[in-house]
Amino acid sequence: MDVNIVVFDGFEPLDVFGPFEVFINTDGARVRLFSLDGSGMKVGEGGVRVETVGPEDINSQGVLLIPGGSGTRTLVGDDQWTGQLASLAARSPQVMTVCTGSALLAAAGVLDGRRATSNDLAFDWVVSTGKRVDWIKDARWVVDGKFRTSSGISAGIDMALAFVEEACGSEAAEKASRQMEYIRNRDSGYDPFA
Repeated sequence: MDVNIVVFDGFEPLDVFGPFEVFINTDGARVRLFSLDGSGMKVGEGGVRVETVGPEDINSQGVLLIPGGSGTRTLVGDDQWTGQLASLAARSPQVMTVCTGSALLAAAGVLDGRRATSNDLAFDWVVSTGKRVDWIKDARWVVDGKFRTSSGISAGIDMALAFVEEACGSEAAEKASRQMEYIRNRDSGYDPFA
């Protein structure tokens, strides 16, 4: 399984590295950090720096994961960037967002007519980016077809583990959870922070 995590300046580190840990602890998964504007360095919240590959270096048929972070506030208004993201999302068999990453898909129109969620602390802003989305406030994560959206930051780990369980079996998800020493929230409808 190929997993492509798009990063951009101002990404939230745990939105990226929480699911990243789940996938690197899943047998057969290959994870790539990429940037839609080409290979190079991206700087996340707190100054964390990651080296990325360009979109030409990923398997566009892989799982797509979109994190949140302060950078989403600028990118929602970048039609070229959100257009590229929408094109990639159309080709990906599974698309996941963490936190305000759902605002990027909403701004591109990709989530129109679908159920989705996002971070409780930024919920009103995220809702403003996609008026045709059925926003679910009280959810840890939401699945609607090939789209999986999670609420704030650590919820991305629970969403990724649920996906691994569905795609690879319960033993694979349990193994990843044990490797991470992480106690899962298995109830997608229960978010103690909503």
